[in-house]
Amino acid sequence: MGTENAAVNFSELVNKNKQTLARLQESPRLLLHRRDGEDLVLTTAARAEQDQTVVSAATRMLVAMARREPGSMELLLDILPDAFPWVRFLPEPDLHAFAVELVDTMRAADSLGNSASVAQLLIAWQHTAEVYSDPELLAALTRDHGEDYGPVPDPRDVA
Repeated sequence: MGTENAAVNFSELVNKNKQTLARLQESPRLLLHRRDGEDLVLTTAARAEQDQTVVSAATRMLVAMARREPGSMELLLDILPDAFPWVRFLPEPDLHAFAVELVDTMRAADSLGNSASVAQLLIAWQHTAEVYSDPELLAALTRDHGEDYGPVPDPRDVA
């Protein structure tokens, strides 16, 4: 049984559905390329449930480890650069904030069975690290530009 995802055009699923679906026997997922939309991933319900079980177990272990005792958070802070090399650009207070927010968000997302918020959190913190990695960009974004235009209105209130 292969471990790489197979890839086909979406039209193959429509035109040769039995042959295309048979490829799920050889690959855990089938990447469906679409001409006029975002690519899709097709997998079996059993495989999707297995994936969710693994993610949930890993999340619970990480949360339990991080909350076990104060030294555990230091361990997490030590291993984060191995998992996310870009955290090396974060200042120490931000690195700690990232670790706490990551654990809390993973726990909350796991309770919903939806990891979108974790993915968004990782992207946002990675962009923050990118800003810190570029001295010119950091200076431009942290420079006092003079006049403060006051609070920004809530976009939902703007007609």
